[in-house]
Amino acid sequence: MKRALIYFVLGTGIIFLINYLFMYVQDLGLELYYAIAFGLAWGLAYFLDDAKFSLFQKMGLSFGAMAFLVAVGALIFSLELAIPSIIKFSTVFVAYYLFASFRGSKSLRN
Repeated sequence: MKRALIYFVLGTGIIFLINYLFMYVQDLGLELYYAIAFGLAWGLAYFLDDAKFSLFQKMGLSFGAMAFLVAVGALIFSLELAIPSIIKFSTVFVAYYLFASFRGSKSLRN
């Protein structure tokens, strides 16, 4: 759990800094929200990369996190601005498990 939180913080910080330093940022709050979506996906994917979680639990928790992101984004910004956060989340989440599938252990933890 501790390492998953570290991945969340590092993922959020790295993506926010990259976007802030190298891209034109119009809305700082929105960029932070998108960076949190990226960090959440990275941390949650690492946390769920364990044999104790079934595929159904992994999918349920990831869909729950996406619903949470959309709900928070729709409340703070608008639904149109919240949708890209789930695209970022799902891209990172799927990429994590795609890379894990190439390993013999099917996990990036081991």
